[in-house]
Amino acid sequence: MPKIKLHKVAAVAVLIATAAWVATGEFSSVGSAADEAAASRPAEAAPEEQGPLRTVGVVNPPRIQHSRAIRLSGSTDADKRAVLATRAAGIVEELPVEQGSEVKRGDLIAKFRDEGKQAAVDTARQVLAQREAEAAAARQLAERGSLAKLQLDGVLSALAAARAQHDAAVADLERDVVRAPFDGTIDKVDAELGGSLAAGAPVVTILSLDPILARGEVSERDLAHVKPGDKARVRLVNGEEAEGEIRYISRDATPATRTFRVEVAVPNAEHRIPSGMTAEVTLLAAPVEATVLPRSVVTLSNSGDLGIRAVDAANKVVFFPIDLVDDLPGGLVLGGIPADVRIIVAGQELISEGDTVNPVEADADTVNRLIGEATGGTH
Repeated sequence: MPKIKLHKVAAVAVLIATAAWVATGEFSSVGSAADEAAASRPAEAAPEEQGPLRTVGVVNPPRIQHSRAIRLSGSTDADKRAVLATRAAGIVEELPVEQGSEVKRGDLIAKFRDEGKQAAVDTARQVLAQREAEAAAARQLAERGSLAKLQLDGVLSALAAARAQHDAAVADLERDVVRAPFDGTIDKVDAELGGSLAAGAPVVTILSLDPILARGEVSERDLAHVKPGDKARVRLVNGEEAEGEIRYISRDATPATRTFRVEVAVPNAEHRIPSGMTAEVTLLAAPVEATVLPRSVVTLSNSGDLGIRAVDAANKVVFFPIDLVDDLPGGLVLGGIPADVRIIVAGQELISEGDTVNPVEADADTVNRLIGEATGGTH
């Protein structure tokens, strides 16, 4: 009988032991335990990866009533402007005005030599008086039956002709006189005393500077916010400022720009503001509820819109597009922000909409400082 070798016996023993271990199910349980351990480790580590909530500074600034400011570029212009011209040819005999003269309506501006026109008026006046006397006598005779109706009609016709001739002579004489059509200032004199002018030649340019007009053009987007009678501020290129009110808004847009002409009347009794000066016109619409904030709070949303971030009641970050009511030297006046949100004034660039944050209320001094910086100390 052949002898069994030792290594074969060892191999059989290992095979039997392996089969027994597999049969007990320990292999699968070890794998399952490893999976459970692997699954439990991320869950246990999750709180460590999330970390603490980001802290932001928030304020609930006071609400104010502020007029929406619409700024326009424009210039000043006279309320009335006229170039007074001759109505007949002639030689200037009187010219009592000069550049800068103040005149009232009806004042004499220039007078030409009458060239016999006054004599024609005097003659026509005499003829008219004679015809009136003849007509009065003819009526008396006609009433007594001593004058035929046909003869009376002839006398009355002669009276009408004399009256028309007189009126024509007076009108011809008045063409030699130029008078001021309104109160104003003589800005330019085109005639010379003793000079000869043709019919229709300019004599003087007259301006009415009280009120002075500030003209600009408002966009179609802002047209709905203003109306005649609203207040306005005018700032001249020399730094002088004045207040007035909107007198007229055109209802016909300029085709090239789709803007509407606006006229602001500014009191100018002393004629300090000249015509033709560059001006910035600020139209003040009806007051609206707004919040005053520094420019630093303005940020961009995830989609690139300009606005502010705030914290709602659940401490989540929300975004509001800004409605710019006014742009003050130290900050912005913003409308359209709900009253139940807290505006983020610190840390708004490090968060996104929908994030949960840890809001910290700013103290009263911080709020007052922010409002003071934005309004320049007044609001």
